[in-house]
Amino acid sequence: MRVKVYITPRRGVLDPQGRAIEASLKSLGFNDVGPVRMGKYIELEVAAASPAQASAEVRRMCEQLLANTVIEDYRFEVEDA
Repeated sequence: MRVKVYITPRRGVLDPQGRAIEASLKSLGFNDVGPVRMGKYIELEVAAASPAQASAEVRRMCEQLLANTVIEDYRFEVEDA
């Protein structure tokens, strides 16, 4: 199964990359841009018997390695192949 994982800084956590992108966009004339948050996107193939099993496995991956759960939030989508 294909899994798409989205990881973003938690609200209230300083995001220097997001601020740099926002400043750069504004300097290019994109003045209507609001706060920018920079995150990560990870795509995985997981061998699992069911979407529920894949979800449980990916949740463990995120908690143990992919996301720093102290300062990052994550969500994922499981696509049945």
